[in-house]
Amino acid sequence: MNPFLLRQALTIFINEDMGFGDASASLFGGQQVQGQFIAKTSGYFCGQQIPQTCYDLLGNADYQPLLPDGAPVKPGTICGRATGDAATILAGERIILNLMQRLSGITTTTQAAVALLADPTIKITDTRKTAPGLRLFDKYAVRCGGGVNHRFGLDQGLMLKDNHLAAAGGVSKALKLAQATAGPLLQIEVEVETKNQLLAAIKQHAQVIMFDNQSPATIKAWQQLVPATTRTEASGGIDATNLASYRHCGVDFISMGSLTNDVRPLDLSFNLLGVTKK
Repeated sequence: MNPFLLRQALTIFINEDMGFGDASASLFGGQQVQGQFIAKTSGYFCGQQIPQTCYDLLGNADYQPLLPDGAPVKPGTICGRATGDAATILAGERIILNLMQRLSGITTTTQAAVALLADPTIKITDTRKTAPGLRLFDKYAVRCGGGVNHRFGLDQGLMLKDNHLAAAGGVSKALKLAQATAGPLLQIEVEVETKNQLLAAIKQHAQVIMFDNQSPATIKAWQQLVPATTRTEASGGIDATNLASYRHCGVDFISMGSLTNDVRPLDLSFNLLGVTKK
């Protein structure tokens, strides 16, 4: 994660949580304590950059990660240890846990999706269906789970979806408009829902074609029409219940909004081990 964006996001989260100060943690200012972050369920861990950045913003404490992001955990696995000022560690506990649990849940879900698809020729990718303010975290967690990132924002790719096509008057007109204005490094992707749209996208030399809400059988048939130089993506309604059916369908990417918008946090806890100095 970009450390500057991480620090900026955590500053917002701390201000939201603390208000004018942590009334509880302030009772223990000056005490030196130690504690550890522990997994309570099995999955894949993510979030090791978060504690130290949070502590640096709050006061004086040190964090020692004990495993890398993306590593498997089971109940009782110690993920990291914290030592330092009690007020700092106690004030940051919930923010750190909330983020670690969410990121670990996304990483675990992504790992499961990659394993379920079981097709190394297809990359699992996320979407822009992330909680506002959490995209930096959510997309990082997808990478730690073995997935890849789609565009981070609207400026990182020119993507023509159904409403863009409607506004332009069809696939051909939309692509011509995009190709006339896009710079040399801005990739153009177009969404297709019918064979006629697909043929128009191919004729107009789309760089990436997204098959939207199509069955594996249809995708396999359409894929035969696509030039080898054009990359393809399957999207729409793909989740854990049907992902395996898209194995060997021929696309380069499968995008899944459920990776980040249907998050089940991994259960983690922080246990204070005791006071080292008063």
